[in-house]
Order: sequence, then C-alpha cells, then structure tokens
Amino acid sequence: MAKIIGLPKLSPTMEEGTLAAWVKKEGDAVDIDDLLAEVETDKATMEFRSFDRGVLLKILVPAGETLAPDTPVAIIGKAGEDISALLAEVASQGSQASTQAAPAPAPAPASAPVPVNTPPAPMPAHASSAVHEMTQRAVRREGERVLSSPLVRRMAREHDIELRAVIGTGPKGRIIKRDVESFLASGAASAQAVSQSASRGARRGPEIVKASQMRKTIARRLTESKQTVPHFYLTIDVDAGPLWDARKKMNEALKKQERKVSLNDLIIKACAVALRRVPAVNASWAGDAIHYHQVVDISVAVSVPDGLMTPVVRDADVLGVLEINEKVRDLAKRAREKKLALDEMQNGTFSISNLGMYGIEEFAAVINPPEGALIAIGTVREEPVVKDGQVVPGRRMKMTLSCDHRVVDGAIGAQYLAALKKLIEAPLNMLL
Repeated sequence: MAKIIGLPKLSPTMEEGTLAAWVKKEGDAVDIDDLLAEVETDKATMEFRSFDRGVLLKILVPAGETLAPDTPVAIIGKAGEDISALLAEVASQGSQASTQAAPAPAPAPASAPVPVNTPPAPMPAHASSAVHEMTQRAVRREGERVLSSPLVRRMAREHDIELRAVIGTGPKGRIIKRDVESFLASGAASAQAVSQSASRGARRGPEIVKASQMRKTIARRLTESKQTVPHFYLTIDVDAGPLWDARKKMNEALKKQERKVSLNDLIIKACAVALRRVPAVNASWAGDAIHYHQVVDISVAVSVPDGLMTPVVRDADVLGVLEINEKVRDLAKRAREKKLALDEMQNGTFSISNLGMYGIEEFAAVINPPEGALIAIGTVREEPVVKDGQVVPGRRMKMTLSCDHRVVDGAIGAQYLAALKKLIEAPLNMLL
C-alpha cells in the first residue's frame, strides 16, 4: 500500500533541512535502507535513507527546497498503484498550512456595499493568472525578501536574472527551479538583461541570502554562549622560537617520507599535555555540578564555506604529533565536504582556535559550550627580544585563554597558561 514519506529529523538539533539532491528518481525500485536523498542540516550534509520497500512513485519536493521535519517529500508504494488520494491529501495539507499562515483580510471600507447571499462568480483562468502575476510582483518590492533556494539563487546568478521579476509558484510564492526555467524559456530574461544594462549606475539594495542551517546553528549557539556563560580572558606572550625550531627539525627528518607537521599540530599536542598537568581546566559546567573529564578530546576550529565547524581530536594527549597531523587533516577535509559524522563534532572537552595563519596577533574567542575553556592562538611574530642582556632576533606568540568563570577561576587559568608556556618554550617537556 502506498504511503507518504516525510522528511526525517536527521539530528537532535535539526529544525529544518535543505534537500540537497535526490539520489533516487521517480520509478526507481527502493529497498529498506536505500539512499533516497542527501539533506543539508545544521550539522552537515546527511543521508536520507528509506525505511520502506517498494517503488518511488512520486517526488513531492524538488532538490534545493528547505523544509521542516515531517514535511511530505515523496510517495512510495507498488508499481502502478493509484496515488491520487495521497496526492489530494498532500495538497490539502499544503492548503491548510497556507490558510493558517495567511493574515486575516482587511475589513471593507464603510462606504463599500456588502453583498448578501450572493454567490461569487468564478474568475476566468486568464484573469486569475493575471491577478496572481500582479500579486507576485506587488509583494516583491525593493528591500523585501524573495523566497528561494540556494539552487535557484545560483541559477539566477549564472543567467543574470533579477529574482524579483520571476513569478514563484511554490508555497507562499516561493521561487522554485521550474519557475526560473519558465522565465528563461519565455525570453523575459533577455529583456531584463537589456533593462539591467541600461541602469547599471543605479543604486541597488543589499543582496539578501537565506542563512544556511549551519549558520543558524552557529548564531544560536554563540548567542547562548555569550548570554549564559560568564567569560573572562587571560593572555600570555610566549617565546615561540623553540617550537618553531622543533617543527623545522621534525620536518627535515620527515622529508624522505614526504610528510610534514604544522605548528598547529605541535600546539594541539602542547595544549593537550598541559590539560593533563592542570586537569581543573579540562572541565564543563553541568547546572549543579562540574564534570572533570578523564579524557582529553580537543575541538579544533575549522573554517568552512558556511562558517565554522569544530571536529574533535580524541585522546590528543596520548597521540603522537604525526597522528594528530593525520587526524586534523582528515577531519578538516571532511568538514569542508560536510561528510563528518555527528559523533566527530560533539563532546569535546577543550577547544583551540588558531588565526595565526591570517596574521592575527591576538584575539579572544567565544567558548564552545559545554566546554569550560578555549584557547585562541595568534601569529608567530618576528621581533627583537632580549636574551642574556643582548638584543637578538626572536619569535613571539600570544595566546588568549577564554574561561567559563563557573568552572575555571583566574588562578587556575593562569596555572594552565604557565604550564602551556613551559611546554612551548621547551617542547621536549611534552615527552616527560
């Protein structure tokens, strides 16, 4: 028996998802656990797999649309099965949602006559279409939001189309892929291009781009962190020369293997070892208790197109620097491809954010709850330093520890930075 398939909730925090791509097409056979589609959530691009066996009889939502969990997206049943009743049910659900969302009509002016018991005459099809077009164009005034998916916006950019001129046939006037295709086929795009070229010098409003699921999650979590976590910051300036030299020697030794380690790999190792030596910083606030973690799992901030992700290097304190390098490279690569599993992005105990490669000398970062602390790493600066009473060339680096004051007091944070400084300025101490 055919059934309607809803968009599954693919992560605990998923409030909506974007159908990135359909893997199956209408008419394809579907088995249990077959991959139906890929869905972009607030965490990553995830797999939407089937819980049913049969044939994909109807795709209800095209790729590129953003939907709430449980929204009908497909119908699965037996080949040739009549699904007209299910299609009517989906249409009915859509119309009910539109009715609930629509504002109440404005009352008629007092001077206007109100007809009594007069059935309205049906509107001709061409008039209905014209009214629909006028309505669509009227609501898309300059500065107002145009409902569309990332796929539609990309098509518009590629063909130099102003989306405000396109009539949307999706829910609430949303512009979908076939609307852009119809606009292109009608020749209106060419006329629009001529009009646009004639007014290049005119002032234009901002481009409005819908926030991705990831960006929405980042915004929510960082807002919560700054509003609910009492931050304070401690900054220390260290001699980065020994760490710089240690990396250089290690890479010379690894040259024949065509492998390298980065300064960041050594910093991750040093931070992890320092957490073992000052375990009070490796902790989280849990409402009415403090959790002192027995493992050292380092969350490493990775820049991705939609924002920032923090994949976790497990047991970083016991890993070798080469192992840390391999794990960070793999996690960062899959983070940018949105291929990380949920457990690879959760339950870190301490975070590292390094902006040194961008030339940033010093910054304070926002804590990643429920972790109790995060360290921000600045660039290595070449500057004169005083050693044994002599001014000599040197390398310095600033590090700022962001602390949750409910968990880490100032003295504890200072002890941690002192331990970390000792490791960076004498890297062999990491082996002790």
